[in-house]
Amino acid sequence: MAVENHDSPTPGTVRPGGRTARVRAAVLRAAEDALVERGFGGLDLGDVAQRAEVGRTTVYRRWGTTSALVADLLADMAEQSLPRSRSGSLAEDLRANARLVQRTLADPRQGALFRAVIVAAACDAEAAEALRLFYRRRVEEWAPCVTEAVERGELPTDTDESEVIRAVSAPLYYRMLTTAEALDEPAADRAAAAAEAAARAGAHRRQDT
Repeated sequence: MAVENHDSPTPGTVRPGGRTARVRAAVLRAAEDALVERGFGGLDLGDVAQRAEVGRTTVYRRWGTTSALVADLLADMAEQSLPRSRSGSLAEDLRANARLVQRTLADPRQGALFRAVIVAAACDAEAAEALRLFYRRRVEEWAPCVTEAVERGELPTDTDESEVIRAVSAPLYYRMLTTAEALDEPAADRAAAAAEAAARAGAHRRQDT
């Protein structure tokens, strides 16, 4: 899912001030820079400390490993993520979700950051768990728009809300990771329309066991 740029936080998402908060923000921003430039394999706590202009011991004491730092970065990204759309229309809400994902992945910085984090999750169990938590939180944020569509009678009553939201973003991530084609709004709109059509046809019903 998508996140906003840390340079322009959404009102209500900025934490109270204080040295600890300022140090964390500086370190996480530096970690982002390092991941964008060097990827997970090039992430180094000492380098992050230098970029953030904080003591190495502070970084090593608080985070300890690059995996823990990535996990904290993902937690912060989840907290800073934009809230879901509330248009009252399933088609519009899913399109808003898809376009938010598209803008994030097409952004040179954010797209590179997500690719680095996905690579980290592929080779590190702690990073993988942090990534799962990040996406679970983002799916939970957007799932109510599907619940509301069910309540309006637009979808089958046993529709799996989370599966519908995952179906919106999955084609966009696949396109980013496997092709050199532009990730543009038409691609986002197609992903949203496909997810909506599948949900209306009952393709995303809960599979009870």
